[in-house]
Amino acid sequence: MAAYTFHRQIDKLFQEFLALGALVEERVRRACDIIQSRDEEAARELVRTDYQVDEAEIDVEEECLKILALYQPVARDLRLIIAIIKINNEIERIADYAASLAQRATSDTDSGAEQDFPELLAEYRDMSDKVITMFTKSLDALAHQDSYLAHDIFHLDDQVDIHRNNAYRTIIKKIPLHPDRAERLVNLYILARHLERIADRATNIAEEVIYLVEGEIPRF
Repeated sequence: MAAYTFHRQIDKLFQEFLALGALVEERVRRACDIIQSRDEEAARELVRTDYQVDEAEIDVEEECLKILALYQPVARDLRLIIAIIKINNEIERIADYAASLAQRATSDTDSGAEQDFPELLAEYRDMSDKVITMFTKSLDALAHQDSYLAHDIFHLDDQVDIHRNNAYRTIIKKIPLHPDRAERLVNLYILARHLERIADRATNIAEEVIYLVEGEIPRF
């Protein structure tokens, strides 16, 4: 009976955790849309509702600690709880980066859209697509406990780094040409850094999935 109750609680925890992942995935998508649209109202809503992720993250952590205390799981069950605790933190940080993306993207909307460096925004559109793909794949790898899918994420991370480097080189060239737009250009570079950090967190999630499935700690 105890074993049945334990596995029911594990299943319930896992489903709640996947729901949190889906919530944050949607927030990342909205933040990436805001980079292009510079929708101030959408940005404010994203920032205002960040508490929902914080509360859900605390609930998941408390449930993990309760299961550890009550059942003292071992082997794969223990690895699953450890993976959830660590990935839970990664997901909460990704939500923070999504809120920061929205704030940065709309920090100087008084400037003319026609001067908003469309080549950089095109770079970020491609970069955003890859970051969203990485995060979605990391959640899918966790949901299906698929280490092969998790390994795919590392290749995408290299591509995100290339986009970040391209943005940096473009911005360094443009600042002397547009000194009156220096603040906007700096904000645009910070957007690239935030996107890169989301990609890095997705990579961390992939590493935890590999540890969960294969029982070995990968370092890429």
